Amino acid sequence: MTEVQHGLPMDRDVTPFDPPSRITELRSARPISPMLFPDGHEGWLVTGYEAVRQALADTRFSNRQDLGILHVPFPTPGMPEQTEPSPQTPGLFLSMDPPDHTRLRRKLTGAFTVKRMKALEEGIIEITERQLDELAKLTPPVDLVKEFALPVPSLVICEMLGVPYADRETFQGNSTKFMEREVNLEDKMAAYMAMHTYLYELVTSKRAEPGDDLLSDLARDEDLSLEELTGMAFLLLLAGHETTANMLALGTFALLEHPEQMAALRSDPELIPDAVEELLRYLAVADVFFRYAAEDIEFFGETIREGSTVILSLLAGNHDPERYENPDTLDVRRNARGHLSFGHGIHQCLGQQLARIEMRAGFEGLLRRFPTLELAVAAREVKLRTDMNIYGVHALPVTWA
Repeated sequence: MTEVQHGLPMDRDVTPFDPPSRITELRSARPISPMLFPDGHEGWLVTGYEAVRQALADTRFSNRQDLGILHVPFPTPGMPEQTEPSPQTPGLFLSMDPPDHTRLRRKLTGAFTVKRMKALEEGIIEITERQLDELAKLTPPVDLVKEFALPVPSLVICEMLGVPYADRETFQGNSTKFMEREVNLEDKMAAYMAMHTYLYELVTSKRAEPGDDLLSDLARDEDLSLEELTGMAFLLLLAGHETTANMLALGTFALLEHPEQMAALRSDPELIPDAVEELLRYLAVADVFFRYAAEDIEFFGETIREGSTVILSLLAGNHDPERYENPDTLDVRRNARGHLSFGHGIHQCLGQQLARIEMRAGFEGLLRRFPTLELAVAAREVKLRTDMNIYGVHALPVTWA
């Protein structure tokens, strides 16, 4: 009789960085495992690298599903209560299938080309250096999340989108509430509506008087409704600061816990681009994606029935020894290309080049400007974001000589 996994193991119980031990066991025994959800329906958990990668690229695995509220367009550890796809929220193209997804994503591809991102790199480095200047003025210990990891991507995405950075407390506070796993529906709805109202007013003003920013460019497109503009703005703003902020903070924590790797980067800064890829692979802050089988699918020897919820563990795939040698070891010299942390296929992260530039600038600057950086508390006292849909640390107290 086939063993069925009950619920999704989420806690990284060996170190704060590695996959849950139960997921590692499942990947070794059966990379595609049946799974029982809390509401009683059966779905599937995919943990092998190749299977996760192929599922991400297979459009029979629909991205239209209810992830607990409003098609949360991010990996969501909370269990879905249903297996039927829900009505689509305008503009949230990440929770859409073609042709709706294709139409909206195409509006943004020009803004996120490698060439366009390269042109923005100098400004991103300037923003990073200014924030490092502010950090250097403080008396340690300080919270690196509050003083560096969160401000840098927030400043970058605000400037790019044309969102006033002065309003950051509004969108940062509400996005945090929205991303909490255990928040009740009423509070989560309130956080979403607060962000929706704020962004609806913002894009309405940009349609009336467009400026020189990405949301203004979108607002000039009469093919997009105000509701779609609001949804796209929500997605870009949330993704633009949440994921990179957590990678900068958790990545710094990982390097501090692996001093030989940090020393290697300090002695050879040219390793930083590879180190960014390795940290993305190793940490996978967006650790699971949900899909919905739009039809019966024969997949790696299993029959996945139409209507099944399918969970793809990007974290487990990134730590698959079939793909990476010694995968649970952080190695900044590793060629980690091909990792799954930005997804794969039509939903691959649109802002991945922007995130890479921010992380390269952030880690390079932090290591250069603060050569004696260290944790100000014991590692076990660092509060992990186990309660959030994007993994990371709530705070990272650090000090320096």
